[in-house]
Amino acid sequence: MRQDRANTDQLAAEVSLLYRTSQMSALQQRLETASGEMGGRLMVLDESGKVQLDSFSELNGSRLELPEVIGILALNQTADYGVHQLNESADQSLDFHFLKRYDTTSEWVAYCTSALSQDGTIIGVLLFSSPIQDMMERLFALQDRMVLYFLVAAAAAMAIALVFSRVLTRPIAALTRSIQRMGHGDFSVRVPTRGSGEMRKLSETFNAMSEKLEMLDSSRNQFVSNASHELKTPLATMKILLESIIYQPDMEQAVRTEFLTDINKEIDRLNMIIGDLLTLVSMDSQTMRLNRTTFSLSQVVKDTAHRLQPVAEMHHQELKLAINDRCDMYADCAKLSQVVYNLMENALKYTQEGGSIRVRLIRSGRDAVLTVTDNGPGIPKEDQPHIFDRFYRVDKARSRETGGTGLGLSIVHQMVLMHGGSVSVESEEGHGATFTVELPIHQG
Repeated sequence: MRQDRANTDQLAAEVSLLYRTSQMSALQQRLETASGEMGGRLMVLDESGKVQLDSFSELNGSRLELPEVIGILALNQTADYGVHQLNESADQSLDFHFLKRYDTTSEWVAYCTSALSQDGTIIGVLLFSSPIQDMMERLFALQDRMVLYFLVAAAAAMAIALVFSRVLTRPIAALTRSIQRMGHGDFSVRVPTRGSGEMRKLSETFNAMSEKLEMLDSSRNQFVSNASHELKTPLATMKILLESIIYQPDMEQAVRTEFLTDINKEIDRLNMIIGDLLTLVSMDSQTMRLNRTTFSLSQVVKDTAHRLQPVAEMHHQELKLAINDRCDMYADCAKLSQVVYNLMENALKYTQEGGSIRVRLIRSGRDAVLTVTDNGPGIPKEDQPHIFDRFYRVDKARSRETGGTGLGLSIVHQMVLMHGGSVSVESEEGHGATFTVELPIHQG
């Protein structure tokens, strides 16, 4: 096409002189020669669009109202080009017949027009028409292939997008289903952790949260069960004793007094359990606050030992203190007093008659270290990780006999943590146990 336009422009410059000087025979001969060389049809039109010369000598005197001709004559363009699909309708019959004269199989034709001018004035038009059926068929075939390629690519893209969408949304859908199950109370649900990146991190975070919630739910259920059991035991005991008093009006006074004394002890036990439960609930809800003051931890240890000395003497136990520093603290004196009391009382309860309990307080750097050691039966290795759990007992029967609730060490653990410290246990079965509390010293 570009070559046809260039050849038309070059020929127009060549034949302009022949047309201006009216050398029609020479011009006709030149058009016929050039028509064969260029493989098309050449015509010269005057300024009104009438054919003056035709290389096929068929349309002389005919008027051609083609857009490419009008562009030269009416719009003063120097050249124009267009592609047309021919048919046998009335308005295109002229184009159809002059093309069919050249190639009876073509339906598409290209028109190249170039201005014939004299002193800058357009005096005519050189029109070159050529069949482009093969080119258009190849173009349409290419267009069909491009459409086919596009449809195939679009289908492949949609399939790939669907696959990737399933790959991406499957973990999200699984996570959504797991959250819904968790919303219905199933905290055992876990999601698979596949792949890498944010989705894997999200799955791992969800599983960690689910595991923690399951542990908390299990702990809550266990706590409620244990608390109910602990509260039920003294109530059942008091009911039996009261029924005995009610249904035995002739009971001896000494026996009645003994039963009432036992009832009073069970009431004290209930009060102790409820007080411990309220303490733990207060710490769990983070409503408990530390009332810090400056005090000597060594004095707290001495005062606690003095309070528990009668209990030790009753069971022929020896309570030894080893204190080498005042360990002045800026902390909550009441809560640390409860920590010391619970540890020492626990050691006295679980140490046999005639045993010994050693309490040692030293200062290590910026920490106060309190150790309570007994020579009792010790704690089995499998029980040691649970020793600070609520209501956990190594010897349940003995604990109830001695009046324990299974909450003392849990309270110790929570109160030490509130002060930023730590508590641990070391024990070998049959060789006693040692509880160690490390507390940071903050002097006011």
